[in-house]
Amino acid sequence: MTGDFYGQNRFVPPMPSSPPPAPPDAGRAVAVALLNLSGLGLGYALLRRWVLAAVCWAATVVLLLVALPADADGVPGLALGLYVVFLVLAAVHGAVVALRTRLAWPGRSPIAILLGVALLAVPVGGSVLYDNARQEAIEQALLDRLQKADDLVTAAGRDSFGSGKSDYRSALETYRNLAVHHSGSRAAAEVPDRMKTYYATVGAAYGHKNYCDAVAPLEYLRTVPDTMPKDTIGSLRTWPDNRLATSLYECGSQRMSGGDSDWVTQYGNLLDTFPDSEPAAKVAPAVSSAVDAAAKEVHGDDPCTAVSQLRELKTQIGDLSGSAGEQSSDLDKDADRAGAKADAGDYDCGVHQYKHGDFDEAQQTLTDFASAHKHDKNRARAQKIAIAAEIAQTIPAAGKKLPTTASGGGISVTVKNDSPDDITVLYTGPVTGSFTLKACGSCKAYSFADTITPGFKPCSSGKSYPQRTISLPAGTTYFVHKPNNRTTSSPAKDTVKISSGYIYTECSYIMQSLGSGY
Repeated sequence: MTGDFYGQNRFVPPMPSSPPPAPPDAGRAVAVALLNLSGLGLGYALLRRWVLAAVCWAATVVLLLVALPADADGVPGLALGLYVVFLVLAAVHGAVVALRTRLAWPGRSPIAILLGVALLAVPVGGSVLYDNARQEAIEQALLDRLQKADDLVTAAGRDSFGSGKSDYRSALETYRNLAVHHSGSRAAAEVPDRMKTYYATVGAAYGHKNYCDAVAPLEYLRTVPDTMPKDTIGSLRTWPDNRLATSLYECGSQRMSGGDSDWVTQYGNLLDTFPDSEPAAKVAPAVSSAVDAAAKEVHGDDPCTAVSQLRELKTQIGDLSGSAGEQSSDLDKDADRAGAKADAGDYDCGVHQYKHGDFDEAQQTLTDFASAHKHDKNRARAQKIAIAAEIAQTIPAAGKKLPTTASGGGISVTVKNDSPDDITVLYTGPVTGSFTLKACGSCKAYSFADTITPGFKPCSSGKSYPQRTISLPAGTTYFVHKPNNRTTSSPAKDTVKISSGYIYTECSYIMQSLGSGY
């Protein structure tokens, strides 16, 4: 028997394109999340998601480029925030993907979790190292600020205090900021030593004995402790006090000896600020010595300057006495003494003015002296010199010799008044004096026509005139006749060489428009 054999057809299923998904594994998800939080993208790498791993690497590289090298400002907040958000998203996304995806390595989730935990040390350790580097950068920045402040102080020390004051203030503000706002820094620890240099530089004028220049900076230094923490100042708080007290005294003494009225301010500040100091105790004796020195100069080459100085001292000492405390009584005595010495010195000043040809000033000075000192031993001679000074303003030769208090003589000189005004007759020579003649009631002021009339002669005989006879010694006597009621008239003058054996007559008369004559 023959026949065909027919085979039976079978169905073969196709091969799957990828491995079937792994069963859900929470441990694996946690491991990948931890590995991605490290910032190294290792979670994606173990899932063989290389593109996503590369994105993690790129983000970390960008952060490092922004953060390094570390500086005092640190990483910008926006960049750090974005990076943290990115890591959180990468951790969440990695956990979701890893829930049903097997890891390339290791095969067991607990090992992967341990690896993720261990690798978290990378960002944590990096953060610690970065923070240390940033802190060092901050320290260096603060030290740089400290150095700049030091440089300002050094530069300001080369100029006057007035020119460098703004730099001193800027440096002080830096020191204060470091001490207050960065108290734990290395720069802040250096501030106390820097303040010693600061005080020495600002107060350098005192060390050079430039006492007047030292006053302002030392006064400024006394205000510094008000702006600085106590522990940065220490004993410097009282450093300027003795130096300022000494400077005020020395500067005041220098100004007083130089005739500068600013000495009152210096001494006044000393007595107000340091009343119990050793320099303050020297003020009253110094003032007393100044009065003595000025009084001595009254009998020197320039008595008028000495008198003026004494009067200034009287006023200035009076001003100072108001702030002198216990020394005020001594200063009041010195003020009175200076005034008395000045008043007495007016005589010497008037004589000095007369000898130097300042006849107008001499007349005024000695007239005032005689009026104010009724019982002074020099009053009589002061009156004589004042008369001679007035005559010398009209007849300069009359001022060549200083008048004495001599009076009288053996030669008669009669002065008659042929004018309608009272007149004062001044004379000087071997003797000096003055007297007044009443007006002649029947007399008139002569015109020019009268004077050219033949036979014109004032004080003619046959008429009674107001008159006075004085006795003078032989020698040259200078006369000045001045009408008492005619301020615009020029005084008449005459120079007479008087000899014994003669009788002399002076006649005073007035000419219209042309002044007075004889």
